[in-house]
Amino acid sequence: MLSTMTSQERLLAALRGQPVDRLPWSPFLAYWWEHQPIEFQQQGQPWFFKQIGADALLRGFATAFTASYHQDGCSQVETYEDGLLRCEYHTPIGSLLSQSRYSPDGRTIFISDHPVKTAHDFEILAYLAAHMRISPAFEQVSNPIQQLGQDGLFVALVSPFGKTPFQHMVEYWVGTQGIAYALADFPQAVEDCLSVMSTKALEAVRISAASPTQAFITWEDSSTTNVSPRLFERYIVPDLNRWGSEIHSAGKLFLHHACGHVRALMKAIAREEIDMVESLSPPPTGNIEIWEAQAQLPAHIGLIGGIEPVDFLNLSDHDFDSYIENLLDRMSPVRYILANSDSCPPGVSIDRFKRVTQIANSWKI
Repeated sequence: MLSTMTSQERLLAALRGQPVDRLPWSPFLAYWWEHQPIEFQQQGQPWFFKQIGADALLRGFATAFTASYHQDGCSQVETYEDGLLRCEYHTPIGSLLSQSRYSPDGRTIFISDHPVKTAHDFEILAYLAAHMRISPAFEQVSNPIQQLGQDGLFVALVSPFGKTPFQHMVEYWVGTQGIAYALADFPQAVEDCLSVMSTKALEAVRISAASPTQAFITWEDSSTTNVSPRLFERYIVPDLNRWGSEIHSAGKLFLHHACGHVRALMKAIAREEIDMVESLSPPPTGNIEIWEAQAQLPAHIGLIGGIEPVDFLNLSDHDFDSYIENLLDRMSPVRYILANSDSCPPGVSIDRFKRVTQIANSWKI
């Protein structure tokens, strides 16, 4: 029987496929945390993980670099008024404008007008990306890593775009519908821009791999609701594999955040140079059960997730206990970290977090 591990030791062992003393359990607190009282938030997430007996896997809180568009005649100007966020990007060859709106209910900003629409807009975006200044900023990760110590694992964001260039285009610059039309109407302009963005992203990845961080994540939000399997394999997987190669060459770990409908992407994901698929979501948020995904992945790729956010909130106490027990009975404990998938509804009680802890701690591994 293994001696008791620290949270950091347990999480790293799970990521590496090594034996663990008990099942790692690390809830994802997105959306839930922001709805807690300010005095609660001031205690910090590591404090909360201790309160509920979970392992602090702090995903994407910082980067090991800074990225700025303010050089070589480029600039970025943001204004916010009456719930509308305007972001203007200026370059010597033209300007782009994005508009986003604030949702009071969700307490989040969502984009309402994508900035890239024409072939020339893609040229402007390529210019902007080519002249982005990326500089090492290891203190942004070393300080929180030291503060966390053995109480958890700090996972840094690896991309200057938050995700792969193509996925960033889909979600922010162009939109799902816009990218489909652009690839049909002026594919070369799209691909030329992607090439520039990929080169710039790799620069940030190489800086990141040299930092003190032991693990990295990309907020891909992978889902066939906005990217087809063909486009995913052609434009996203190659970047993920380049990034994974750099990260693995440094002896570090790489997580792919795939929170949407990924059933049709599983064959491609199985060939990625990653260590974990993070936030894999069952129905209705996703479209594949986590044990089905585990059966389709090679032994060197693990999983983080499994608890559907809707069920986390809505099931009765009895049904929720049965839900977690059934989930664990179907899963292999190797390379697995239990978590709610992708986000947490604000209404989930602290007692429910603690109940997962009790069930997870009793699971025989």
